[in-house]
Amino acid sequence: MRYRDTRDASRMVSFAQAVMQGMDPETGGLYIPESIPTLPTGLVSRKSIPSFREIAFETARPFVEGEIPDDELMAIIADAYPFTAPVAPIDPTTYVLELFHGPTCAFKDFGARFMARTMSWFNRGEKKALHILVATSGDTGSAVGSAFHGVEGIDVTILYPRGKISPLQEKQLSTFDGNVRALSVEGTFDDCQRLVKAAFTDEALRGKFRLSSANSINISRLLPQAFYYVYGSLLVRERCPYDSKIDCPSLVVTVPSGNFGNLTSGLIARRMGAPIRGFIAATNANRTVPDWLATGRYEARPSVATLSNAMDVGAPSNYERMQAMYSLDEARSLIAGYWLDDAGTTEAMRSCHEKTGYVIDPHGAVAWRAWDHARSGGMRDFLDGKKAARGASGFKGNAKRPPEWAKDCAERKCVGMILETAHPAKFGETVRAAIGRDPTIPERLERVLQLPDRSIPMAADYASFREWLVASL
Repeated sequence: MRYRDTRDASRMVSFAQAVMQGMDPETGGLYIPESIPTLPTGLVSRKSIPSFREIAFETARPFVEGEIPDDELMAIIADAYPFTAPVAPIDPTTYVLELFHGPTCAFKDFGARFMARTMSWFNRGEKKALHILVATSGDTGSAVGSAFHGVEGIDVTILYPRGKISPLQEKQLSTFDGNVRALSVEGTFDDCQRLVKAAFTDEALRGKFRLSSANSINISRLLPQAFYYVYGSLLVRERCPYDSKIDCPSLVVTVPSGNFGNLTSGLIARRMGAPIRGFIAATNANRTVPDWLATGRYEARPSVATLSNAMDVGAPSNYERMQAMYSLDEARSLIAGYWLDDAGTTEAMRSCHEKTGYVIDPHGAVAWRAWDHARSGGMRDFLDGKKAARGASGFKGNAKRPPEWAKDCAERKCVGMILETAHPAKFGETVRAAIGRDPTIPERLERVLQLPDRSIPMAADYASFREWLVASL
């Protein structure tokens, strides 16, 4: 498999190059597979659902073919995934794909742990250290730090926006030591991401250090997120005839979206053959992509702070991949764009708990509200060309090209799978304000609260960041 640059399709690299570079150092473009392979027919059609590890192996195999032997790939997957992604049915047509069962209680564990082990495999025999730079709006940094902590020959620098993530998330980031350090940036996630991108396109800096990324900028973090889309969709397909009694329902996956790496992974999984009909891109007030779907114009903007802080991204990097893989009409045929303000997010947490008994985090709550709206008349309005009032939360779409699954949803022939991307305990104060009680805290999060803060303050300007890199790496 070869990987092409999103900004210059003539620039092709191997999987190893794409992983170790992170992004094209000359163009600043991201890497995408030259083609999307198809899953083995036997895997998708099997009566008994394959294990998560088997699905991960078969999904990853064509993307690394010729570069990582099968036995080494299986060893990477076995070491990366001592956990899985269970599906929780919360009403007859709604399933929650729980992605918080990894060590840092967030979906980023799935991508970060595969990436760390893949990079370590490719880095064998290198005498010069590999330096990972990663910007985070919440959970990426802790997942990457945990995945790489103690990995020989690789160190990690995490940039996060000071005071703009939850206290527990900040605690997870600021307590690393050894080969992992965190910089608390006086700014937004977009500032953090801008600093990282500037470092990658700094030719003199790259000449001095071996740099790579661990955001969903890096293809080795993006691809493994496709594993749980395949696994979850097969689990739902097996269960839904007994739960909903709908004959051959269409599966709509609702994805809490910020930097849009997660949705991009879902699009890859669908193209590979996962039984997914379409997607809802559920965002908070940072609705750059829903607006693009509605108007056809992509307008990056400064990020806005919200309760669902991991989605506070005004200039999502993976829009570039989506645009390279799909035309606007193709994207509209698959994806409905939705956004929700903070008041709606709080109400969604409350209503989900009240209606189903399920305690959901603020990111999953945005997805819950989007799906609940879609199945309760939102798609009928979409088909009728009705739009939300200007400035109001809701579906942002183009009535001339509704998603291809909109009619099925309007006729109640759909089931939904919501991605719950983080454990609600990571947002305890927000959840308590919505439902009136604290979520249960997993023991692995309680241990983090006892650790000392080791973060390093950093201004949001590249000169300061570059000076620190040169002095510290």
